[in-house]
Amino acid sequence: MPRGRKSKPRARGKRHQGRVETESLRVDQAAAAAAEECPSAPVSEGSPPSSPAPGPFQEPQGASATYSPQAGVLSPRSDVGAQSLGEQSTSTSSAAWPTPNVPRDRLTSKAITLARLLLEKYKMNECITWAQMVKVAKKKDKKKLPEILRRACVRLEVVYGLELKEVDSSNRSYALINMLGLPSEGSQGTERSEPKTGLLMNILGVIFVKGNRATEEEIWEFLNVLGLYAGRKHILFGEPKKTLTEDFVQPNYLEYRQVPGSDPPRYEFLWGPRAHAETTKMKVLEMIAKIKDTVPSAFPSLYEEALRDEKEKAGLRAPASAPSKA
Repeated sequence: MPRGRKSKPRARGKRHQGRVETESLRVDQAAAAAAEECPSAPVSEGSPPSSPAPGPFQEPQGASATYSPQAGVLSPRSDVGAQSLGEQSTSTSSAAWPTPNVPRDRLTSKAITLARLLLEKYKMNECITWAQMVKVAKKKDKKKLPEILRRACVRLEVVYGLELKEVDSSNRSYALINMLGLPSEGSQGTERSEPKTGLLMNILGVIFVKGNRATEEEIWEFLNVLGLYAGRKHILFGEPKKTLTEDFVQPNYLEYRQVPGSDPPRYEFLWGPRAHAETTKMKVLEMIAKIKDTVPSAFPSLYEEALRDEKEKAGLRAPASAPSKA
């Protein structure tokens, strides 16, 4: 058999791998603009720990504060995603939200103000009207309110996992809705705290981009990018090991297991049953695309996989929804 023909399957495999790696890099570079400002700051209490705490969900010793698939998703720095592993120190990643001297345009500033207002309404279980949002834009930028609102919604979706939905068309009132069933702490009372759904959706994105499983080291690299370190309480997401365990793994949003055949044992994260039930790969990819200000099909390999996932779930739903015959 001719040598060229014999090597075609291998060549196709290499081309596919190259496309996946290219898409991972593009997702890596996607994120900076979306969440370059956040309604809450500072990020963490204290400095990054010098060594990890023992036990499960152990932060790797000397882990680089970068994340290859989508570094900077919650970071203001436009150069975070462009840096390769090892180029960014942990000290820079701890400043995941911007300093006051970060330049911003007028619409971005108003989007930040609107995001803060929407988040306060969410915490107080209140709706917001279109008229109230117009006041934020003011007369000068009234016609640009849709773009201001779009920018605000991207930030709220990426950081908090909240979507804005119209709840009453008669007076054009809207409310933020949690993208998953993950409850907010304190939601039983009058006031709710910021939800952790955004962090969960981003971790699901890490797992998806990494081939539907991400090693514990890769998850900690991502968390370090956000300024989350084992044993250090984060002002938005709490102590990360506790959040991973109690909020994500125990409710079955994430699966945590030993890597098959690993010796010494290594561990990895996968989507859990509730994540598969309450969201889709397409939903996660749409979030990534919003960060990039593009469309899901801009990431062909991920998009094809997300489409297959949609079809499989639709096929599972169809028999259950079909009327029973007498």
